[in-house]
Amino acid sequence: MTEQSLVTAEVSFPGPACELTGYIASPAGGGQHPVVIVVHEMWGLTGHIRDVTRRMAREGYVAVAPDMFSRLGHSITRDRDEGFRLMAALPEQDGVADLFATLRWVAARSEADASRVAMIGFCMGGTYSLLMACEPAGLRAVAPFYGQVAADETLARIGCPVLYIGAELDYWAPKEQAQRLEAALKRQAKPGEVIIYPNCPHAFFNDDRPEVYRADAAASAWQRLTGFLARYLGPRPS
Repeated sequence: MTEQSLVTAEVSFPGPACELTGYIASPAGGGQHPVVIVVHEMWGLTGHIRDVTRRMAREGYVAVAPDMFSRLGHSITRDRDEGFRLMAALPEQDGVADLFATLRWVAARSEADASRVAMIGFCMGGTYSLLMACEPAGLRAVAPFYGQVAADETLARIGCPVLYIGAELDYWAPKEQAQRLEAALKRQAKPGEVIIYPNCPHAFFNDDRPEVYRADAAASAWQRLTGFLARYLGPRPS
């Protein structure tokens, strides 16, 4: 379907264990555009993540949000315990494999510039996007929002610039983890930045959860994110 200046669609493509599904949004009008993979939270491929995907497309990117729970029946939940159960039911290596499948699929699309690909993620998706920076995925940049930080030996393999958005009051990805990432980036002279938003809880960017959403911090984080992506993916086509 066409939505304002965007083209959006529900998609499916082969994965290593099952057919993967997802949501794509891209600028209307043709041409090739850089790619941003949007990795969802433990709630599944929700309306909020679809909205973020469309927002990315309005910035000039082909944005793809894979359903990381395709192996688990494409689940979506608002129940916290169920979200944690779903996240635990997806082995890390399976999630990484499905993200590689997503990258291969989008690289073959005519509207995608496969030489300019970034990944962003939130909560569980933040964890995965940082992991993918440590894989030979060919990413130009990653921007994890309040994801858990891998062990130092994994961080030693970071291969692209990182923008980490954290929250001072995060209970699940505490700021000490983000500070460890910051130290690792400095120690290894890797390009990146860690930003901790003061007095903000986990998931402060999610405007579908009023109990944690912080509008000012979310707006600031979006501005930093879009500037970061423009820096490493290059200008949008004229």
